[in-house]
Amino acid sequence: MKLAVVGGGSTYTPELIDGFARLRDGLPVEELVLIDPAVERLELIGGLARRIFARQGHPATVTTTSDLDAGVAGADAVLIQLRIGGQAARLQDETWPLECGCVGQETTGAGGLAKALRTVPVVLDIAERVRRAAPDAWIIDFTNPVGIVTRALLRAGHKAVGLCNVAIGFQRKFAKLLDLSPAEVHLDHVGLNHLTWEMGVRKGGPGGEDLLPGLLAAHGDAIAADLHLPRAVLDRLGVVPSYYLRYFYAHDEVVRELGEKPSRAAEVAAMEKQLLGLYADPALDEKPELLAKRGGAFYSEAAVDLAAALLGDGGSAGAGALQVVNTLNNGTLPFLPDDAVIEVQARVDRSGPTPLAVPRPDPLYAGLVSHVTAYEDLALDAALRGGRERVFKALLAHPLVGQFDLAEGLTDRLLAHNKEHLPWA
Repeated sequence: MKLAVVGGGSTYTPELIDGFARLRDGLPVEELVLIDPAVERLELIGGLARRIFARQGHPATVTTTSDLDAGVAGADAVLIQLRIGGQAARLQDETWPLECGCVGQETTGAGGLAKALRTVPVVLDIAERVRRAAPDAWIIDFTNPVGIVTRALLRAGHKAVGLCNVAIGFQRKFAKLLDLSPAEVHLDHVGLNHLTWEMGVRKGGPGGEDLLPGLLAAHGDAIAADLHLPRAVLDRLGVVPSYYLRYFYAHDEVVRELGEKPSRAAEVAAMEKQLLGLYADPALDEKPELLAKRGGAFYSEAAVDLAAALLGDGGSAGAGALQVVNTLNNGTLPFLPDDAVIEVQARVDRSGPTPLAVPRPDPLYAGLVSHVTAYEDLALDAALRGGRERVFKALLAHPLVGQFDLAEGLTDRLLAHNKEHLPWA
């Protein structure tokens, strides 16, 4: 089995490597190729990856290359994890929206749109090259904004699945609070990428006892603190929203906070410098503790589970593995178009993901999901075809913007800060 990681020079890659090494029984990788144009970083990561594999007795070979076509040739799966423009672009995404009184964040709002515009054309080019060099390969996208990027891939006919670590993070936290193993905790996870709610927490699997009411009663304060939301919000909703919902439920408070503290991009940039220094140590043969603060917790386990389901025999029960993924709606949420990309529990096997049936969400959630889906339609159109007017319309449609003057000001700033990445701008 050959896996390729596009963006393999990321400082986060050792988390992925650690997952491959620990969980090798479920995903018997024989060859791992790390692909990245940043050659010096790539060699540091590649060296650490080999040491991690050696420490844990993993027999796979690890190679590095800046040649995308050669790296993905013959791969069974290609993981895409990249950030166009690096942390410098992320810093801009988090900064200029605040000038208009809007949330500055790299996956939602105006900053999220900027990232989509930079990212979609690049990922589509990569996917076309994968299709030529490895026509049977599955593409697993971890590149944000995952929903929009995955929709672009699926619209272009690629074998692609989007992956996010929000659901597995909740599963692990809830399992610990409930004193259960993660395998015993099944989430009724419904929505769009970075716009989801845990509608139920079931013991044992779909249809199992719903533990959510008791979980909220016993641990609501701790869960609310993790989400930086008042306990009363969880009690009134009766569900657990993703922490990204805070950008919607407490928008003005978040904007004030973002204006008063260093940006997340600046924190991550400083952390990356430290991590690269650690990775250069030839004695280091495990992921350092500092990496846990980098973000993306449990991504490696989610990625291994997904790749194993897509490339394996359909799971031990022969009916496919259950996992939260980003995939086509196809009637799962009846108020959305079939070609919308949703984030829900799905049964995954070699043929791809099949979403589980979900109850129609309360209008309180369905309305926001519909609204953001409409924005994503316009955002994808702008990413594919460019043009100031398309950018403006996408911003005007976003529920975190929604005002003519704001959309105008944000459009000007977005284009000014992204000229080097948007040839049409």
